[in-house]
Amino acid sequence: MSDEVIPQGLWTGDYFNEGSGRDGIFDKLKEECGVFGVFGHPDAASMSYYGLHALQHRGEESAGLCVTNGGDFNYHRGMGLVKEVFDKDRLASLIGDRSIGHVRYSTSGDSKLTNAQPLVFKYRDGDLAVATNGNIVNAPKIRRELEQSGSIFQTTSDTEVIAHLIARSSKDFVEAAKDALQQIVGGYAFLLMTNDRMLVASDPNGLRPISMARLGDAYLFSSETCAFETIGAEIIRDIEPGEMLVLDKNGLHEDRFAEPQRKALCAMEYIYFARPDSELNGSNLHSSRKRMGRRMAQESFVDADVVTGVPDSSISAAIGYAEQTGIPYELGLIKNKYTGRTFIQPSQELREQGVKMKLSAVRRVVEGMRVVMIDDSIVRGTTSRRIVNLLREAGATEVHVRITSPPFKNPCFYGIDTPDSRELIASSKSIEEIRKEINADSLEFISPEGLIEAVAGNNVNDYKGGLCMACFDNDYPTRTDFNGEEQFGCSC
Repeated sequence: MSDEVIPQGLWTGDYFNEGSGRDGIFDKLKEECGVFGVFGHPDAASMSYYGLHALQHRGEESAGLCVTNGGDFNYHRGMGLVKEVFDKDRLASLIGDRSIGHVRYSTSGDSKLTNAQPLVFKYRDGDLAVATNGNIVNAPKIRRELEQSGSIFQTTSDTEVIAHLIARSSKDFVEAAKDALQQIVGGYAFLLMTNDRMLVASDPNGLRPISMARLGDAYLFSSETCAFETIGAEIIRDIEPGEMLVLDKNGLHEDRFAEPQRKALCAMEYIYFARPDSELNGSNLHSSRKRMGRRMAQESFVDADVVTGVPDSSISAAIGYAEQTGIPYELGLIKNKYTGRTFIQPSQELREQGVKMKLSAVRRVVEGMRVVMIDDSIVRGTTSRRIVNLLREAGATEVHVRITSPPFKNPCFYGIDTPDSRELIASSKSIEEIRKEINADSLEFISPEGLIEAVAGNNVNDYKGGLCMACFDNDYPTRTDFNGEEQFGCSC
């Protein structure tokens, strides 16, 4: 059954979650999405609720859960945060021992309830629910072919493509899913559930993260390991590229739908997206970001009085920079966590100085000081300029900007909402030109080699440390051009 309600009175005017993501007025890359699955726990809905809450940073537009005990599906989806979509009574009505859940930030699909996941369908073998994080690059081509042969799509989400491919197959569910996955190209982590089975799949390059854990006899799956820590589950391992896990009444079966290709986990997961208490490839994100900061200090030291990081993703790197240089780390910038998605449309004056609604410079810390400002990336440059000016207005005598990613020059096809390459400042301006644009005294980016050495860990011998660096160097791990219909952003 379904009972979907759009909460009333939570948004005003143009701020109805229209792709604003976590940082709204900030010129930041937007999160992808987050998936969480449970198989074999009597309170699967509650486990998934806590898991999705831990993944909230990956998507703030909508949340959803689909639960079953082997019979009919119970599901609920809504616009807003996990805590807004689900309350105690709602969770109590979602009875079952297996579930898949999703938090969404839309990029390629519209921001509306019909696109909220998990997507749920009726097909010849019963019910099918699908949740994904990532992007299907050739989805427009497949969708057009399916529509020409009679398929009717209910959403604008490209995730629906996989359901149609499965439904059209005459094979059993597992083999149909394999065939469907072999037809799509991109970066993705899928959770698929029928009345009696659950499938977990990772793309052949491992572009989008997904991991497995145990809690008693139950298996859990998550876009980030921080969700496992929340509920006390024991992390087992990452799902391997091209791997497909099948869970049914007989337990867990390891299978694969494709041979692993060049390993290429999204570098921006390390730099920005993942929570600092998560692990990627066995490496803690906080530690990895501290190593980025240390490497940044080795590559581009500048004499200064204080080091500060732009909250929240750059704090770890700023600590690493400070430790390497001996320059004190200080909280020079404070983030207001409560302006979020629901604030009333500001006046024109506040709009022009909108960064002040999200960040405040601590005058007593930066006044009269030479400041090193650590940030994770520069997209269009507008936010960096605002933050530099914020520090100057608070009395900083110098502001030196250090970025823990290489210059962001190219769009992402695998699940990150990036602007057209013409809007990416690094695609058309030199580092010196960007420095002038953001009003900094100096500007340096970490080198690609430095980034790889800081985060690759056990994958240091893999090509580019097992990272996708295409947004920096234009070296995409998959084909991206399908008759000129490249699909940007996140297909979920």
